[in-house]
Amino acid sequence: MEIIPVLDLKERVVVHARMGQRDKYRPIQTPLSPTSKPIDVARGLLSIYPFTTIYVADLDAIARSGDNNETLIELRDEFPDITFWVDSGVTDWPSAQGWLDADLGHLVLGSETQQDVALLRGLSTDDRIILSLDYRGDAFVGPQALLSDVDAWPSRIIAMTLARVGSAMGPDWNRLAAIKSCRPDKLVFAAGGVRDVDDLVALARLGVAGALVASCLHNGKLAGAQIARLQAT
Repeated sequence: MEIIPVLDLKERVVVHARMGQRDKYRPIQTPLSPTSKPIDVARGLLSIYPFTTIYVADLDAIARSGDNNETLIELRDEFPDITFWVDSGVTDWPSAQGWLDADLGHLVLGSETQQDVALLRGLSTDDRIILSLDYRGDAFVGPQALLSDVDAWPSRIIAMTLARVGSAMGPDWNRLAAIKSCRPDKLVFAAGGVRDVDDLVALARLGVAGALVASCLHNGKLAGAQIARLQAT
């Protein structure tokens, strides 16, 4: 199982994401970092475990209110051995191609910002593409074709339950099982609600390939030795 820490970026700082209520996100305060600057917070996360992948949500780009591209470049240059999975709200082919050409990491296509399935179909065979299936409560956010056209899914799928992010409610087990059953050959990653190592062990038993985590790292409920054991399974 792969454990992937999360950085949520807004106005060039890391914010504390909670239940998808982005207008209420504030700069993160964490014992892992003296500031909310992305490089400082990333260093704090890497002090727990030598992660090889970090997920980044560019909330400004997703909201069409700007972007954090300069910060992404700084992160890439500071941590050249890290692969960044980045959701930057890309919705069209020129933007996607330009983003990939900039070599900022692997591109996450979030369903909430997609207009249809065309972009995903065009990029699904690119091994730098990840699809995030986004949910608010029980509702899927995005074109229904992204759910039904499972042949367009790339090799990696994030099941993102926004209402559970930062909530300590536990993963969305039923949804994860449903997505796994649609394409058992794909790598499915859980996002939202992971509380501790017990949740991660249960996810591994479900056949989930990995999990995006944040709160359980910052509050100390997930330790480096536990991550090492999980990464080996």
